[in-house]
Amino acid sequence: MSLKFRSWALTLPLLLCALGAQAQSLKAEQAWVRATVAQQKATGAFMNLSSSQAGRVIEARSPVAGIVEIHEMKMDGNVMKMRAMPALELGAGQRVELKPGGYHIMLMELKAPIKPGDEVPLSLVFEGKDGKRETLELKAAARGMAPEGAGHGHGHGKH
Repeated sequence: MSLKFRSWALTLPLLLCALGAQAQSLKAEQAWVRATVAQQKATGAFMNLSSSQAGRVIEARSPVAGIVEIHEMKMDGNVMKMRAMPALELGAGQRVELKPGGYHIMLMELKAPIKPGDEVPLSLVFEGKDGKRETLELKAAARGMAPEGAGHGHGHGKH
């Protein structure tokens, strides 16, 4: 085996690992989905998102739901309002928390109940400021109850 070939054989796997690490700008941590009860057709997904580059999450998908949207809940005067958002902006190195009562991913038209302990597959499409897109595939664990103090309203199923 020539020295030149041996050098490439050792260098190529390292190069591919480095490229793979750079290709994924979007990162999700502590992802979870609220478990449902019988006949419930909508629920929320929550997590911490960050990106090494500025951009935005432009789409969310999951095979467990017919409709998946990025939502925001916020106070408007004395009324809590929820709305679908076309995208969720992320600054470079900035962490955005998706939580009950704030930004979240809505899973609507659920195809089956989501039980505590289920692993719910999610896909998030991130678009960098350069226009390049990447998809982050993740699994969110279903939990029976929201963390202390979380108040995520119902009524999401009327879309």
